[in-house]
Amino acid sequence: MANTQQMASAIRALAMDAVQQANSGHPGAPMGMADMAVALWGEHLRHNPANPHWINRDRFVLSNGHGSMLIYALLHLTGYKLPMEELKNFRQLHSKTAGHPEFGITPGVETTTGPLGQGLTNAVGMALAEKLLAKEFNREGHTVVDHNTYVFMGDGCLMEGISHEAASLAGAWKLNKLIALYDDNGISIDGQVAPWFSDNTALRFVGYGWNVLGPINGHDAELVSKTITEAKKSTERPTLIICRTSIGKGSPNRANTSKAHGEPLGAEEIKLTREAIGWEYPPFVIPKTVYADWDAKKAGAAAQKEWTDKFNAYKAAFPALAKELVRRSKGELPKNFVQTAVDTIIGAHNKAETVASRKASQLALESFTAAIPELLGGSADLTGSNLTNTKSTPNLRFTSHGDVVQTPDANGNLVGGRHINYGVREFGMAAIMNGIALHGGFIPYGGTFLTFSDYSRNAIRMAALMKIRVVHVFTHDSIGLGEDGPTHQSIEHAASLRLIPNLDVWRPGDTAETAVAWTVALQNESKPTALLLSRQNISYATKGDSESAPDASGLDAISKGAYVLSEPADSGLKKKAQAVIIATGSEVQLALKAQQVLAERKIAVRVVSMPSNTTFDRQSAEYKSAVLPAGLPRVAVEMGSTDGWWKYGVSAVVGIDTFGESAPAPVLFKHFGFTEQNVADTVQAVLQRK
Repeated sequence: MANTQQMASAIRALAMDAVQQANSGHPGAPMGMADMAVALWGEHLRHNPANPHWINRDRFVLSNGHGSMLIYALLHLTGYKLPMEELKNFRQLHSKTAGHPEFGITPGVETTTGPLGQGLTNAVGMALAEKLLAKEFNREGHTVVDHNTYVFMGDGCLMEGISHEAASLAGAWKLNKLIALYDDNGISIDGQVAPWFSDNTALRFVGYGWNVLGPINGHDAELVSKTITEAKKSTERPTLIICRTSIGKGSPNRANTSKAHGEPLGAEEIKLTREAIGWEYPPFVIPKTVYADWDAKKAGAAAQKEWTDKFNAYKAAFPALAKELVRRSKGELPKNFVQTAVDTIIGAHNKAETVASRKASQLALESFTAAIPELLGGSADLTGSNLTNTKSTPNLRFTSHGDVVQTPDANGNLVGGRHINYGVREFGMAAIMNGIALHGGFIPYGGTFLTFSDYSRNAIRMAALMKIRVVHVFTHDSIGLGEDGPTHQSIEHAASLRLIPNLDVWRPGDTAETAVAWTVALQNESKPTALLLSRQNISYATKGDSESAPDASGLDAISKGAYVLSEPADSGLKKKAQAVIIATGSEVQLALKAQQVLAERKIAVRVVSMPSNTTFDRQSAEYKSAVLPAGLPRVAVEMGSTDGWWKYGVSAVVGIDTFGESAPAPVLFKHFGFTEQNVADTVQAVLQRK
């Protein structure tokens, strides 16, 4: 029989030893949650240390990621490829034990946590993905998608507003396989939280529609285990288990104090703690008996084999479904994706429609959602404005008992909803999409106004850090929004998003560019994408050929982020370009009109459309110089902050570095100088200075 006290003591010892050796970290949380971890990981969590990517594993999220030594200790003790040397290198350069758990770095870590509340929200996304996949793929007598999502969280996670957004949706979606264990220790960095955190957490979650259990003694592993068993019986509601704990449990002088939260205990206190918990072993030494109690390799292999046997039977009965589930779980696009993309792009080019790029996005989505069943869309209460819904994506709905409502598709097949009404919850939507992508089986996308990307920004950053495929549809991308005024008009947002490493940002200028942007976004397996789309209509820009840069013109070149759209000859001048106008989005049409004005003045210019600065920046030096030749003055045109354009060696930027105004869009364009006359004058002034 396992010695649960020693199992918990092993976690406490590893936590305080690693933090002490690093002289940095948070020992208190893992020491306080050790008994909770014994209950969950020792009795309930279905996982296989030999295969951290097993499809039907339970998901575990440590939302209070500052307590990272808890999960590192658990992964090491249960048999993952995380040797003791990595624990000794806690918080050191290039170790697998970073200060906060990082997805893709440490085997067994399901998501990167640190910004509080996002781990809980990721878990909601994971639980939703499990529920939708189960409805889509399970068949009578063949249950192949069936796992729980567990999350540990603390006071800080609940104080962050995103926890409200996520928990509210989890209740509305009746995610009964989501079980959250709340480490209720009442301590944060500033001390006792009571003066500033006096919520009735139990009633708060009851109000969300959760099943609330406790408060219970979080240091009674047997009781915690029994409560988890009770939580797993819920058929219609997610469960919150309130576990009362002592931060820094076992430390005679630091337990229940903020001193245990974010600094090493100190050598003397560690010595006293070892004596208090009866741990007589040196730092980083775990006895074989404790390793044996924690070892999950045998049980994990057995659990996966049991599932594999079920899956083989399922595959024999439903070979096409089994193949599809495996494909989607691997994140592979359908075999017909390339043809779908080509047809969509060529179709957009041939139709040459004058529409807003938000509408162009919906037109592209009609093709892609029909061909790619894993596309899971949504909007933060702006569906009619973001245009993220299609004929193939009925709204996601649930019955009063929590079942996924299915409706007939175009072929008469019953399908679950594929468009999520997130409500006015931009941050929650962004972090839930991260959880959906991390779970696997879906490619999530969601929409809101570009100015509200501020609400989503940290979750977007986390997606970029984790290198996961999510797509953000940001519409109403400029002062072209018009009468809603400066609160809703994006000025600095495009430039700000372009600063996030590993985030692809596209601001397409017509239907073909938008279709290409979606194609690249769906192919981006290791980065998220932000699509910045207009409210106002944009004329289609004829795609010509460039004799001087043939590889940098036409439809194929769009995917490189910038290309030669128009040469002087296209405006009637048979002479070499004297300058280059670079434009994005709706301003491409403005650049083309300015080119005509300049042609009438006998000034020859090249127009470069740059729908994606981030993509263009990754191209070869040869390609960049073909698009933007050395020696030619450059003028950028974009209805937004000018700061990011100077790196392209521009001599001037027709932009906006103030907030907007409330007025009809045409009035604003003239007021802020976004006219062909002003762009032409700017180019001419640059040439005169030369």
